[in-house]
Amino acid sequence: MNKIIKFFTFFLFILILISCNKLPEPEEIEIIAEEEPEKPPKYSLTLAAAGDNLFHETIINSYNQGGNYDFTPIYSEIKSIIENCDLAFINQENVMAGAAYGYSGYPTFNTPESLARTLAETGFDIINIANNHTMDMGRSGLYATLDLLDEIEEFTVIGARKSGESHRIITVNNITLGFLSYTYGLNGLTLPAGEPNLVSLINRDKISSEVTALRPLCDFLIVSMHWGEEYELEASAYQKSLAEFLALHNVDLIIGHHPHVLQPAASLDRPDGKKTLCFYSLGNFVSNQREKERILGALMLVTFNKEGGELSITDPAMIPVICHFEAGYVNTKVYPLYSYTQELLDKHNLKRFDSGMDFEFFNTILLNMGVKMIMYNPFLFINEEIQR
Repeated sequence: MNKIIKFFTFFLFILILISCNKLPEPEEIEIIAEEEPEKPPKYSLTLAAAGDNLFHETIINSYNQGGNYDFTPIYSEIKSIIENCDLAFINQENVMAGAAYGYSGYPTFNTPESLARTLAETGFDIINIANNHTMDMGRSGLYATLDLLDEIEEFTVIGARKSGESHRIITVNNITLGFLSYTYGLNGLTLPAGEPNLVSLINRDKISSEVTALRPLCDFLIVSMHWGEEYELEASAYQKSLAEFLALHNVDLIIGHHPHVLQPAASLDRPDGKKTLCFYSLGNFVSNQREKERILGALMLVTFNKEGGELSITDPAMIPVICHFEAGYVNTKVYPLYSYTQELLDKHNLKRFDSGMDFEFFNTILLNMGVKMIMYNPFLFINEEIQR
């Protein structure tokens, strides 16, 4: 009995001791999750480019309304594409020197000044005027054209200048593009004495120097080249050699024109491990030339991307276009091939002389262009999406 009492007494003592010396509750430990590193912002920029904007006298005359020239209808079918790109380039083949010089077509061109405003309203931003017709109206005619273009704040002019640097730098969407432009010649004309840089001519030493200087100043470097053999559907050895030369200098994009017909695009290796994308010829955009190969051109589309230190070009493509004009060389208008109908084709002036001008002919040329062909308006729903 005593043992039982002793046990309970001891047990009670232990309980009292524990209650008097209650152990502290463990502290709560806050676990903080590591924050994920913030991703660098991603930027993109879409550039469109059109080929030769070549205004023959028949186009000028057909849009003459008592001395007023409204060329707006020519571009109405492609305006929605151009204006929805971040930037748009065109090779303006003719000077716009004014009525005092006389409006004219082949072989020495001078187009009414109203065309400049039409191009701006269509959505073009970058106007190249380094080509074989740049000096058609002489030094004063080129100066008058430069003055006209300078009045339109939307324009960046490349290829010719009164003074200053040969390159132009444009920044859009936090992406910086550098532009240079060169032409193979001036139809036998020469540059004025004392102004060797008025128009940029193709010279490898000069190109090397200018590209090297511009390369560190931009994210992407673009070179416009007026080159090649007229009416040839394949790039010449001369074009390919120059393209490889530009690739060796790490040029990102080459926009080619002058042959007046489409030529395939190509991707060339660069020393820095990237690629140079070369569109050898975008063909005619606007013209009244009289062969079926010469009414088929294309709008180039590419997207420039920038994410942190990573730069890339994606989605290279062409939107094929047809330059339509009817009997008497009236109703000149550029249509995307996807909206060009058999009814329109039957009305084309050239159809009267060449029954082989049909959609099968156009599609045959487009089969091996080296990039994706877009047969729809890529910006069709853009306004609707914005409204949502």
